Amino acid sequence: MTSQVFLSQARRRFHTALRASVLRSENGIPSNADRHSSASKNIAAGILKRLGANDGGERLAGQEAGSKFEEICKEYLEEIFPRLSHLRPGQWEVSKGMGGRAAIAQFAQYEHLAALDAASKANPELAAALGSDYLIKPDVIIVRYPEEDATINARAKLVDEKQALLTPLRRNNSQKPILHASVSRKWTLRSDRAQNARSEALNLVRNRKGRLPHVVVVTGEPMPGRIASIALGTGDIDCVYHFALQELVESVGDLGLEDAKDSLGTMIEGKRLRDIADLPLDLAI
Repeated sequence: MTSQVFLSQARRRFHTALRASVLRSENGIPSNADRHSSASKNIAAGILKRLGANDGGERLAGQEAGSKFEEICKEYLEEIFPRLSHLRPGQWEVSKGMGGRAAIAQFAQYEHLAALDAASKANPELAAALGSDYLIKPDVIIVRYPEEDATINARAKLVDEKQALLTPLRRNNSQKPILHASVSRKWTLRSDRAQNARSEALNLVRNRKGRLPHVVVVTGEPMPGRIASIALGTGDIDCVYHFALQELVESVGDLGLEDAKDSLGTMIEGKRLRDIADLPLDLAI
């Protein structure tokens, strides 16, 4: 039965955690809705009804809601990703992104940015020329730790002191963890927030040396047009994941919003928008 499927249970727990804090309805207006848009309020109310949320509860301030959404997303991935070890073996960790100017330099693909940061601090002219393109602060991250030679050679002698001396997957070569995924969370989407996510994604793409991490966005935005502002494009972001895509599609359909329905269809069929339940499996690729 579907109710016994682990991902279904985890998705339900994810929504329960949101309803207990981030996803509230104050004076009949869901907390992910735009107060000035009737379509946004109606779609959000439809999603809320399908999730079984009760009316009431004080709306969290924007920054507080975003921080709590980030924490719940992290806990969701922490619960599921370890269960995929048969699909994606390795030593993994899910955590919040680190703060600081050059925190991204702790990872193998971006360690060169530490030297860039030091140089820009010492030279104001260089800092002005570089701007802030190298300052990347992911919200939630998944990292893989380098493996011991004993693990790599467990089934056969694959490496020795003369072969594979540069790959960061060998602990003998590098102690730095490998950034596997960067998960940007946007509880709601306005034009500025969408552009921030795109800028961060582009910086991850441009500044890495080695494998590009998964770059994804998780959102609770109810308006398909606003989701499209970040989902559609040239591929700087792998995919956008909605916190309740099934409920969003049903809500839009029941309201008879044909343009919104078409927009959702374009994003889903175009592989640019998926449900939160799809995210852990996609990150195992």
